[in-house]
Parts: sequence; structure tokens; C-alpha cells
Amino acid sequence: MHQAIRSTAQVLIACMLLLILNSCSGAAGGLESFQSVDGRYAFLYPTGWSRVSVDNGPQVVFHDLINSDETLSLVVSKLDSSSNLDELGTPEVVGERLIKDVIAPEGSGREAVLLEAEERVTRDHVYYDLEYKLTLANRERHELATVVVDRGYLYTLATSTNEERWTKVEGLFNKVIESFTFLI
Repeated sequence: MHQAIRSTAQVLIACMLLLILNSCSGAAGGLESFQSVDGRYAFLYPTGWSRVSVDNGPQVVFHDLINSDETLSLVVSKLDSSSNLDELGTPEVVGERLIKDVIAPEGSGREAVLLEAEERVTRDHVYYDLEYKLTLANRERHELATVVVDRGYLYTLATSTNEERWTKVEGLFNKVIESFTFLI
């Protein structure tokens, strides 16, 4: 009888260890690392996504091979005079400016609403995390973006999907946005 109890306890302990290991590996599961050629910055992107080249567009673009409507892009823009993000305005001001100038400029046929705008500080950099809902001619989309200033450049990392898939990828997209970091 003691042997049966001991065997059952061992099986239960083994099962608990498997559950613990699976939950620990799931924290970064489904993500791969990308680092710029010059070693300046890095971020995570979803496993299974492929990098594509875009002429006269974002510096880095990834898209999902299965759901090609899902994208990740990094735009790097030289700033004229601002050296800090707060010089460009609050998270809300910067978020609304991105709508006006980039996401849904007048005449584009797109409409966008800023749903959330928050500031966070990571490794001595101020980031503005922004959430948008976009309305295009024939569909609705959801986008997360983070913007940060470093050495006279504005970095904008954005992820986007159709509205139907948003609830499935929201957590993953948040991890991607929050992973953007400077290495040097």
C-alpha cells in the first residue's frame, strides 16, 4: 500500500513539474528575437512571421505567413530638433499626431481612433504605448504601437491585425511592443 501511495505521489509530482515548466516557457513562447544589423536595437516578433522588404517604407517589416493581414513594422525618422519624446507632447498628443500625419491622414479614406495612450520608462528611455482602432473602406483593424526617441531619431514599432483576430493576438502583440529596446 505504501508503494502504491509513493508511486501515485511520484506521478503527481512529475505532472506538477511538467505544468510548471510549460507555464514558465510559455512566457516568451511564440516569439523570436530580431536585432538590427548595427546592433543598435532589438525586439521580439511572432514565431512563423516572415521578414519582407519594402521600398520607400518602414525600415523593418514582418508579416504572418498564415494571416497575411497581420503585420509588424518599424519606422525610423530623423527628428529636426526634439531630442526627448516629451518635447513632442504627451502620449495622447503624439498618438493623435500619428493619426493625422501617418495612420489616417486627410483624404486617405481611413479613419482612426486612439483608444489608449500610456507612458512607460524602460532602461532610461521613455516610450509611449498607443492603441488604435482603424476603419478602412471594407474592414476594421486594430493596431498597437510604441514610439521612442533615441539620438535624434523617432522609432515607431507597430503591430496590426483585423478586428476579428484582435482578441486572439492582443497579449502577443503587447509582448512584441514592450520588447523593443536599445542595446547600445
